Amino acid sequence: MSPNELRPAYPIKTERLLLRPLTSADAEALLAYRSRPDVCRYVPFEPMTPEVIADRLATYWAATVLTDEGQSLTLGIEVAETGRLVGDVILFWHSRKHGGGEVGYVVNPEFAGLGYATEAARAMLRVGFEELGLHRIVGRIDERNEPSARVLRRLGMRQEARLVHNELFKGEWSTELDFAMLAEEWRAQA
Repeated sequence: MSPNELRPAYPIKTERLLLRPLTSADAEALLAYRSRPDVCRYVPFEPMTPEVIADRLATYWAATVLTDEGQSLTLGIEVAETGRLVGDVILFWHSRKHGGGEVGYVVNPEFAGLGYATEAARAMLRVGFEELGLHRIVGRIDERNEPSARVLRRLGMRQEARLVHNELFKGEWSTELDFAMLAEEWRAQA
């Protein structure tokens, strides 16, 4: 089955979270963690300024649907009980022909260790497999980012590769861990 398109009903609700499009009202909360060097150490962006966040909110993060490969959907992770934005989660649609996608997440360290990244990423796997019809979703991380590896393992994704010093990343060689899950594996655990 070839993926078609994704038009979620917002917010996407989980046990404790609301996943929803980001708005300009989120700028301060986004800056609180996306400007931190420790948050950005293992992810493919530098600490963000208010200007970069404003630009992203007006462009990449403004997408609310996926209509073709090469697009991505970034949603805010809001704690339903408090209304606080604690992070964001992303679903990339890499290939229509191969039904390929990728999941990623960033959580404010003030809210780390509470399972929010796992809960939000699990919801994005569900959306990717069940609503978009993807065949395979991957997660790619820097090996040194052990908390992120734990998230992917908790999701039931299997580690498929360890790419030693495969990328010169922020001035040093990075070893990448690649995790993946197939739609049939998702259905089997669901």
